Amino acid sequence: MIENERNHLKNQTFRIIAVSNRKLCKRPFLEQIERVCKRHPEAVILREKDLTEEEYRALAKEVMEICSHYQVPCILHKFWKAAVEMECTAVHLPLPVFRMLTDEEKNKFTKIGISIHSVEEAKEAEQLGAFYLTAGHVYATDCKKGLPPRGLDFLEEICKTVSIPVYGIGGVRFDEKQWQDMERCGAAGGCIMSGMMEI
Repeated sequence: MIENERNHLKNQTFRIIAVSNRKLCKRPFLEQIERVCKRHPEAVILREKDLTEEEYRALAKEVMEICSHYQVPCILHKFWKAAVEMECTAVHLPLPVFRMLTDEEKNKFTKIGISIHSVEEAKEAEQLGAFYLTAGHVYATDCKKGLPPRGLDFLEEICKTVSIPVYGIGGVRFDEKQWQDMERCGAAGGCIMSGMMEI
């Protein structure tokens, strides 16, 4: 099973980003991050929404070291000032935060990803200088219980609207049919949270 997952991540054009959630882990979080990095995803987004900036910074330092060891890019989430101070040049931001950045602040990063939930948000994020988008949620997911997924039609519409890479998020699993369906929609890849935190 694990070997199959590793091969899937290495041997296909559809790119997979791992998204962290330490509350889903059955083992120590840093041990889980190492397991994820051994599978060589496109990147790891450290997305721990409940932490203060100080707590996040301390955790990010350790996660960045593990990612660096395995040569997996680490993308910090939300706390862009901490990313600058830690010399991390990749960041993933909510659109409201991205709107507030100056051009000078944006230029401190080589990669900026933005979470979007509509065509209008996708257009705005691209115009503001986003490097890639995550669009969702595509499939039903426990993270959004009670909220119906936006589905593949939504993903396809986003991909047709913008010229930057789009990654599907929400309910994405180690499932080649899912990946093929999203790739047919024009997605560059997908983001996996639960699957990555439980492998």
